[in-house]
Amino acid sequence: MTAGFSDNTPQETPKNDFPRISGSEAVIRSFLAEGVDTIFGYPGGAIIPVYDALYDYRDKINHILVRHEQCAIHAAQGYARASGRTGVCIVTSGPGATNTVTGLADALLDSTPVVLISGQVGSTLLGTDAFQEINFLEITQSVTKWNCQVKRAEDIPAAIAKAFYIASSGRPGPVVVDITKDAQAGMMNFDYKPINFIRSYQPYADIEESQILEAARLINLSRKPMALVGQGVILGGAEQELKEFLEKSGIPAAATLLGLSALPSDHPQYVGMLGMHGNYAPNIKNRDCDLLIAIGMRFDDRVTGDPSKFGINAKIIHLEIDPAEINKLVYADVAVLGDVKQSLPMLTEKISQRDHTAWLEEFHACYNIEREDIIEPAIERKGAHLRMGEVVDAVAQKFDDAILVTDVGQQQMFASRYFRFKQTRSIITSGGLGTMGFGLPAAIGAKIGAPNREVCLFVGDGGLQMTLQELGTIFQSEVGVKIILMNNGFLGMVRQWQELFYDKRYSFTELTNPDFELIAKANHIPYRCVERHEELDDAVSEMQQSNGAFLLEVRVEREENVFPMVPAGQPVENIRLE
Repeated sequence: MTAGFSDNTPQETPKNDFPRISGSEAVIRSFLAEGVDTIFGYPGGAIIPVYDALYDYRDKINHILVRHEQCAIHAAQGYARASGRTGVCIVTSGPGATNTVTGLADALLDSTPVVLISGQVGSTLLGTDAFQEINFLEITQSVTKWNCQVKRAEDIPAAIAKAFYIASSGRPGPVVVDITKDAQAGMMNFDYKPINFIRSYQPYADIEESQILEAARLINLSRKPMALVGQGVILGGAEQELKEFLEKSGIPAAATLLGLSALPSDHPQYVGMLGMHGNYAPNIKNRDCDLLIAIGMRFDDRVTGDPSKFGINAKIIHLEIDPAEINKLVYADVAVLGDVKQSLPMLTEKISQRDHTAWLEEFHACYNIEREDIIEPAIERKGAHLRMGEVVDAVAQKFDDAILVTDVGQQQMFASRYFRFKQTRSIITSGGLGTMGFGLPAAIGAKIGAPNREVCLFVGDGGLQMTLQELGTIFQSEVGVKIILMNNGFLGMVRQWQELFYDKRYSFTELTNPDFELIAKANHIPYRCVERHEELDDAVSEMQQSNGAFLLEVRVEREENVFPMVPAGQPVENIRLE
C-alpha cells in the first residue's frame, strides 16, 4: 500500500521512540499534521473508534455534524473551494459510505481536493456480507482520483499522507481511505511523514520550451484572439499571472462557469461567461476568432456546444495540467502541458505588447445587443411578478464582495450571469455533475472555510428540498449563510426545456411546496418572504443586517426562462436570445 514513496527518506528513528497510540488516534494526529482544522462528518458503528479519539481533540479540530453523508462531501467541497485547502470528511461503512458517492463524483468532475475517511467492518469480516459491509473501493474507483483500504493500524499515517498529497497536487480531486475497524482499534507507534513525492505519480509535467515559443508565435501573429479562462487558473493560484498575460497581450478574455472570479467582473478585457447560458459576445464571436487560448479549462460540452464546430476558424492553444484533457474534445494546435502558474509567465515573457482595442469593441457591440434585449429586461422592476435576474441584481448590490454559492438550475444561471466578482474564489457551484442539492451544504462549507466573507446561496425550491435537512446543521453549528430561495413552484430548468423543446408538456415538473417559513422557524433561522418589487430592497437589507443565517424566500415569476441559451449539441454561435 505504501509502494511508490521516495527512497530518499531520512534514517528512521527506532519505533519504540515514537508514542504508542491507537489507529483511530493516528487518524486524528495525521489530520493535525496536515493542518486540518475542520472535519465534516456523521458517526456510525464502523467509524466509532475515530469519533471516540476525536472527542479528546475537540479544542483543535472543529467537527461539523451534517444531517446526511452526501452533505458531508458537499460541505467539504465548499470548504475547499472557498479556502483553497483540502476538505476533509469522515463517515461510517455501508450506507454511510455509499451516501457519499454523488459528492465524490461531483468533486472529481470539478477537480476539488477532498479526503474522505470511511469506516469499514473488521478485516476478518471482509467479503462475508457482514452488517453494513460494502466493497467501497470498487464502488468509488471511478469517482475518485485514488483510493485505498487500510487493514493495519501501522499503515494509517502513510495512507493519509499519500491521500492528502494526491488530493491536492496536480489536478486536484477526491481521495478515499477506507479503514477497517480493527485497524482503528489496533495499537501502533505513531510517526507521521508528509508526502511530497511518489515515484509512480507525476502531478506536474515539465513545460516544453518549444511549445511556449510556438504558442507565443501564434499569439503575436493573431489579429482576433480570445482567451478562455477556466477553473485551472484558480486552482493553480495563477490569477495575477493571468492578469499580466492579458494586459501585455491585450487579448479579450471570457470565463467558463467555474472560471468566474479568476478575473474581476469589471476588468476592461473581460467579455463575459462562455457556454450554454453565457454571454452573447464570447459565444457569437467564437466564429470570428483566429486564435483561442484555453487556460486551465477542459472544453466541456456546456462551453463548446457542438465541439466539431467550436473555434472552427481558429488555431487553438491549450494550457492544461492534465494530459488526459489534451485533444479529448477539441484538437489543440499547440498543447502546453503544465501548471498555468508556471506556464503563463513563460508565455508572457515571450509575447509582444499588443493592443486589440478594435477587436474588443466588437465584443462591446455584441454586449450592447444583449444588454438591451436580455439584461435590462431581466433586472428591471416591472410586470406583475418578481424575476430572478432582478433578485440577483438586488442582492449583488448589497453584497458586493460576497462568495456566491448556487444550487443547480435556473437560479444557478441567473446568479452566475448577474452576480459581480471582485476577488478570486467567489463562486462555488456544481459544474460538471450538475448536482441538485449541492448548494446548501456547499454554502455551509464555504462559510466555514472563509468565515470573514459573506456567503450568499441562491437555491431553487426543488434543489433546497433535496438537502433541506442541513438547515439543522446551520442551526446547531451557527453557520451564517444567507439563503435566497427562488420559489417558482417548478423544477425550473427542466420546465424551460419542456416549454422550448417539448411543446409545453410539463411532465411532473410542478412542485407543491411546504411552508418554508415554518421550516425556517423550526430551525431557528430568521425568515422573510417577498412577492412584490417594492418589498425587495428592504428585505435584502434586512438579510444583510442580520447576524448569522437568514432565509429570504422570493416568490418569482413561475414560467420565466433564462436566456441567452445555446440549444444542446448545437454550435455556440447558434445562441438564442429568446
